[in-house]
Amino acid sequence: MNHRFLPLIALLMASCAAPAFGEVVTLPEAVKRALQSNHLLKAASLERGAAEQDVAVSRSRYLPRVALESGAVLSNTPSAVFMMKLDEGRINPGKDFAADTLNNPSPRGDFKTALTLEQPLIDFGISTGVALAGKGSEAAALSEEARREEIAFRVYLAYLGVRKAQAYREVADQALLNAREHDRLAAVREKDGIGLKSDRLRTATLVAEAEQRAISAKNDLLLARLRLNLVVGGAQGEPLDVGELPSLAEPAQELEQLIALARLNRPDLKLAENSEQRGELAVRQARNAYLPTLYARGSYQINDRDLPLGTDKDSWTVGVNLRWDLFDGGRRSHEKEKAELIRKSAAELLENERREVALQVTESVLHRQEARLKLASAQSAVRDAEESRRLVTLRFGNGLSSLVEVMDAESALTQARANLVEVDNGFHAATGEIYFRAGVFVKEVLQ
Repeated sequence: MNHRFLPLIALLMASCAAPAFGEVVTLPEAVKRALQSNHLLKAASLERGAAEQDVAVSRSRYLPRVALESGAVLSNTPSAVFMMKLDEGRINPGKDFAADTLNNPSPRGDFKTALTLEQPLIDFGISTGVALAGKGSEAAALSEEARREEIAFRVYLAYLGVRKAQAYREVADQALLNAREHDRLAAVREKDGIGLKSDRLRTATLVAEAEQRAISAKNDLLLARLRLNLVVGGAQGEPLDVGELPSLAEPAQELEQLIALARLNRPDLKLAENSEQRGELAVRQARNAYLPTLYARGSYQINDRDLPLGTDKDSWTVGVNLRWDLFDGGRRSHEKEKAELIRKSAAELLENERREVALQVTESVLHRQEARLKLASAQSAVRDAEESRRLVTLRFGNGLSSLVEVMDAESALTQARANLVEVDNGFHAATGEIYFRAGVFVKEVLQ
């Protein structure tokens, strides 16, 4: 950047005639606040916590399941009535084995309470499920990291937006002062008989237009400050003002180094890699469905004819159960094929993401090169406009130029300065974009 224009840019972008309102923050302070208070980041953090709970849920399948069940039943079904008496220890050999009693029992009730335990001994699906949940938790953490980079960059753009709005208001205010001065001169010249009424009417029109632009610039500045406060996560309706012009270090890496840095740090690229890894685990999970499972089970049971939780008789059962699904209509085969296709899709998306990241980094570098050239052109335009205004003003003082020419030169200078503000802001935004596309924006701002 041409250092000759630093005072001008500082004047336009840092020192505004309008007093600052709202709390003043620097860029690092704004980013730190956003990382702590931004509501989107808080939501991402809560989603990560929920994903971590999924891991705990999956791991809990390794532990035994214990259940307590209690109920009552009333029946006159022969087999049910006989089993109730048997469970209660109330079989009367002389009476209960009679044909009429067995075939036509009276209605009978039973209170049953059972404590059961089930413990997996062999279930390959549990370990794969835990691994899948772990990858899900990792994906949530990466999503949160990606959101951190995004929010920090949005803070940076909003910060620059306030600086630009400040500068535009300064330009608008200065243009209004110039228009009023030209209107005053036109009125004096008309009164002295050396000016035209048309000049007076034109200056009055320019004053009205300048007043409208000043009003718009004032509102735009307020909105820019409110937008910065929103992305930072401040209290609603409290505008934030900005401090010094944010300055990021000149990117020292070459293009290939920046691409390598992005592939190493970009959270969204890591998310794509995570998706492929989850696809591989899903394939393994589908294959595990072909394997048998082995569970241990035990129960303790009490039965009573008259009282809930009564103990006419108690009993227990222990055992193991092997289950091996030999045929399920082809469901597992189709699920395995589905998992394979999803894994391959994730691999293709990963390759596309890698290329996309390289393109984005390249694009950001080209944008900054373009912005640098535009900045040099805008600086040259301001120099030319300043010189043009100086010459026209001299000619006007010697009676060789009209007031209209002076106003045109003044308008051209105002436009050139406004364009310089826009281009300079774009150059700073392009610098930040390089670090954002490389995945190290937060680190660069807070270092």
